[in-house]
Amino acid sequence: MELGWLLWGAAVLLLLHLLMELSPAVNFVLRVGFYYVLCIVCSGLTAPVCLLVNGGRTVKNMRIIKTVVKSFKYFFGLRFEVKGLENFEVEGPAIIVSNHQSMLDMMGLMEILPDDCVQVAKKELMYAGTVGLIIYLGGVIFINRKSTSSAKMVMAEVAKTMTADNVKVWVYPEGTRNCTGDLLPFKKGAFHLAVQAQVPVIPVVYSSFTTFYNPKKNLFTSGKIKVEVLPPIETKGLTSDDVSDLTDKCFNIMRETLFKLSGRPDPNSVCPAAQPCAQCIPRQSTEAFT
Repeated sequence: MELGWLLWGAAVLLLLHLLMELSPAVNFVLRVGFYYVLCIVCSGLTAPVCLLVNGGRTVKNMRIIKTVVKSFKYFFGLRFEVKGLENFEVEGPAIIVSNHQSMLDMMGLMEILPDDCVQVAKKELMYAGTVGLIIYLGGVIFINRKSTSSAKMVMAEVAKTMTADNVKVWVYPEGTRNCTGDLLPFKKGAFHLAVQAQVPVIPVVYSSFTTFYNPKKNLFTSGKIKVEVLPPIETKGLTSDDVSDLTDKCFNIMRETLFKLSGRPDPNSVCPAAQPCAQCIPRQSTEAFT
């Protein structure tokens, strides 16, 4: 009887392997499904550990979560090439901003996450089962993206606690996932926060995932992700009147770095075409706060 179950199991696994080899759509669905299952199971197993070790919601739990998530890359054949980690070594709190591409960003985040750093995330994630529980225990700050006034109130509190608790805050200024190989216009919440708290902004750029992960093409294979932590941008002496310039400066630096890491042409170079292509048209930052 046991031999029969083993043979059926082996046959199913062989069939799935063949389907993954023959069909990109099947390969994509199965790999994405496995990723979600991995997140749910590991979150459920890690939450009790966080409670036992640190007793509840605290940024210290991120060390435990980081250790677990860093193992995910081996399941998906992802490799990270990281530069500039020394730029995290600033005294006191800071705002870290990075590009936001896909669900795989969590692996990239945990690969380089510095100690005493919390993330800002949409409020809906708090209700995502065991995943919501584990990020709550990790001290993630939840904001309501649909309410500008609510987001401003949260950010005002973050500015106070950030300096009091000496923590760094990680924000995705694009506000949503963007797997196009380019940047969306930056929203200004993170930069208002940096100026209000008079703390530096540390840009982090991940190379484009489009060569190995692209939902529109049912593409999900192994690949290499280049990561660069850029030098801090100081905000001391800046006021709210300088937020737009700070946002644009950070956007331009990060976009140039994104293109460099991804092996694409310099976005600041002159387009040789008679009609400039989309990637050559400068983008402007939005006026929205979040």
